Amino acid sequence: MNRLKPLSGYSPPRGPVILAIMDGIGIGRHEDGDMVRLAATPTLDWLAQNSLTTRLKAHGTAVGMPSDKDMGNSEVGHNAIGCGRVFDQGAALVNKAIAEGTLFAGPVWKELIANVVRNDSALHFIGLLSDGNVHSHIDHLEALLTEAARSGVNKARVHVLLDGRDVPSTSALEYVDRLEDFLGDLNTAKGVDYAIADGGGRMQITMDRYEADWEMVARGWRIYTRGEGRGFSSCREAIETYRDENPGVLDQDLPPFKIVRGGTPLGVIQDHDSVIFFNFRGDRAIEISKAFEADDFKYFDRDPRPNVRYAGMMQYDGDALIPNRFLVEPPGIDRTMGEYLVHSGVRQMAISETQKFGHVTYFFNGNRTGRFDDALEAYIEIPSDRVPFEERPWMKAAEITDAVVAAIRKGDHRFIRLNYANGDMVGHTGILPAVRIAVETVDLCMARIVKAVREAGGVLVASADHGNSDDMYERNKKTGEVIVDPDSGAIKTKTSHSLNPVPVHVYDPNGQLKLKLVSRDDLGISSLAATCLTLLGFEPPGDYSPSIIKTT
Repeated sequence: MNRLKPLSGYSPPRGPVILAIMDGIGIGRHEDGDMVRLAATPTLDWLAQNSLTTRLKAHGTAVGMPSDKDMGNSEVGHNAIGCGRVFDQGAALVNKAIAEGTLFAGPVWKELIANVVRNDSALHFIGLLSDGNVHSHIDHLEALLTEAARSGVNKARVHVLLDGRDVPSTSALEYVDRLEDFLGDLNTAKGVDYAIADGGGRMQITMDRYEADWEMVARGWRIYTRGEGRGFSSCREAIETYRDENPGVLDQDLPPFKIVRGGTPLGVIQDHDSVIFFNFRGDRAIEISKAFEADDFKYFDRDPRPNVRYAGMMQYDGDALIPNRFLVEPPGIDRTMGEYLVHSGVRQMAISETQKFGHVTYFFNGNRTGRFDDALEAYIEIPSDRVPFEERPWMKAAEITDAVVAAIRKGDHRFIRLNYANGDMVGHTGILPAVRIAVETVDLCMARIVKAVREAGGVLVASADHGNSDDMYERNKKTGEVIVDPDSGAIKTKTSHSLNPVPVHVYDPNGQLKLKLVSRDDLGISSLAATCLTLLGFEPPGDYSPSIIKTT
């Protein structure tokens, strides 16, 4: 049993330890475009002066991504925070499986290829078309297409989900043109019929998460299996038309479309086809996987439901076994902080609104669905509003705060973790006034948390899983200068995560714990687990990333 040892010579605080994850609130490098710096944040400013304060790495190799050019994200961030260690994550694992050939030598790939070769049917690829490396990478898609052509697949169709969220907000045509050229070369060299079949913005079709809006998935399903939707001669024509009709629209919000050839949809999924969802990240891949695989399905009408061989790039839910077939083994994350605390008899609570609920539960627990112990854990989901985030940038932060303050005062839980989604979800919209309000909302709510912690004699650890609102302008990668739209003269806003570090404030209201910061500047957010365990009065496991504080 993974039971923690008491920390010798240390008396834990009278009240609970609170871990507040301020999603998307990092430490910017530039004053202009940093909505965290430009927002009114008296609480965070006060914490910076009255707490043990430092910064932590939240991107690249510090969270298991292939390189330090890769941004962090909420999935890998909460994995790192919850498990206290750094594991190779989806992008790195897929890169390795492709480079070493194990993906193509595996039984699932062979089964899907054999199915279409035997039936002279089509191989379909659905996924996010970009190099954002958060949910997918276009390199992976091209490698899969190349191997499919080499393996005798004569017909392949790509169902593209346009990004504009993990990459520049109107960069879709860069990836579409690259893919069209790639497919054209394959068709010429191999004599195959490979083409883009349909698509739409990632916030319009298919990539819903946490069952916030199943209609998104239904819209994708109807395009894929019925060939519904507005028709165009090419993907480029669809994107350019939608942009002309709705100037300023971001790629992630582009309506769905289909490509028509000879008067008929180019890529309807039919019986005996094989389908690969090539995203490696799990949260926005689970629902479409259920639609293809689940026999007991109540969320929308799937008629017709084609009889296909379906696989995900990875298994997105290891407990529910979703999907049943997958190409790359996910990281094996064990001995998370939550599991250790349960085995040590510590009552804990996890809370967020729908948009980040899975992050403080599923991802925090190492991609594990459900509780370790129902008697010791309380999971609270505050339903998110189904409106554009820029129209309601305060989201559900107040309701989360109400519940947390009540729990602190009641005193039933020794450890409480919460996530404020505002800085990330509103940051993705690129609407700067809304982003500023989002950051100020979090600050206002943190003031209430600080007060409740002080009254209860607890300790607050305030940090983030990655940056976003701290870096809202597109910049030249070499010079750092902001990029200006040549047509409008306006600065291009950035909707993706930043590569910036995140703050961490350890607030001991009474100063009775006699804590001090460790003298290291190389730590990442995986150190938050050992930090919280130390504050709770336990020795962190020996292989956990070091705590940022030590007792004196």
